[in-house]
Amino acid sequence: MAGFFQPKEKVVNKVLLLPVGEIAPNPAQPRMEFDEAALQGLAESIRENGVLQPVLVRKLDEHRYELISGERRLRASKAAGKETIPAVIMDTSSQQSAVFAILENIQRRDLNLFEEAAALQSLIGEWGLTQEETAAKLGMAQSTVANKLRLLAFSAEEQQLMLGYQLTERHARALLRLRDDPRKEEAIRWIGERHLTVRQAEAYIEKLVAEKSSPRRVLLVKDIRIFINTINQAIDTMKNAGIPAESSKVEKEDYIEYLVRIPTNRGKPVR
Repeated sequence: MAGFFQPKEKVVNKVLLLPVGEIAPNPAQPRMEFDEAALQGLAESIRENGVLQPVLVRKLDEHRYELISGERRLRASKAAGKETIPAVIMDTSSQQSAVFAILENIQRRDLNLFEEAAALQSLIGEWGLTQEETAAKLGMAQSTVANKLRLLAFSAEEQQLMLGYQLTERHARALLRLRDDPRKEEAIRWIGERHLTVRQAEAYIEKLVAEKSSPRRVLLVKDIRIFINTINQAIDTMKNAGIPAESSKVEKEDYIEYLVRIPTNRGKPVR
């Protein structure tokens, strides 16, 4: 009788052939752009040699699975006309699945700097993780996570411009100094077209920051001199009219004190 009650084969962590149509994409997949030429090359390789490394999935129900990692292999298998793909079923939560998907892409360096930042933000925003928890799960320092998240301050257009020029994360962090500067896009083009190193870009941005604040200080000093000259001219005019006006000026670090004494000569005729 014992033969009639054999335990069901455990499929978790074993390589199985699953229908490609039953595997849904990972909603937490951080990679947004895929090189079509590279995908076609991988599809041709799969036609000739098959899929050499199984994809990772988690089971949703009897006939549906969700991809954890292996997006390129799954896409290329479909392009190659394959009906099945070798897969390993993992017993994991949707949150851990999202972490695996991001971690695989980070380790393989498949994400651009903004995709990586958006993926980190997704873990924090959608799964309620703190920066510290996200850093711990991905093996990063908390400061590294914080610095990457700052890159999301760039607009979508600015991000695409930087990616087009193949600027690095360090270039992008330097450009954050121009966050509210209308010359930011111009600066991205200048750095990209001249292929500036990070150090050269930082020096260029430092110059832009200095130029932005310098004209205001020069204009203010110039205006003060105009006002002082106006006061001096007024005193000279009074003296020429026979009014013995006196003035004294004291310059402090943060202000100028100007004292003007004008005799009223009340009751006395002016000669």
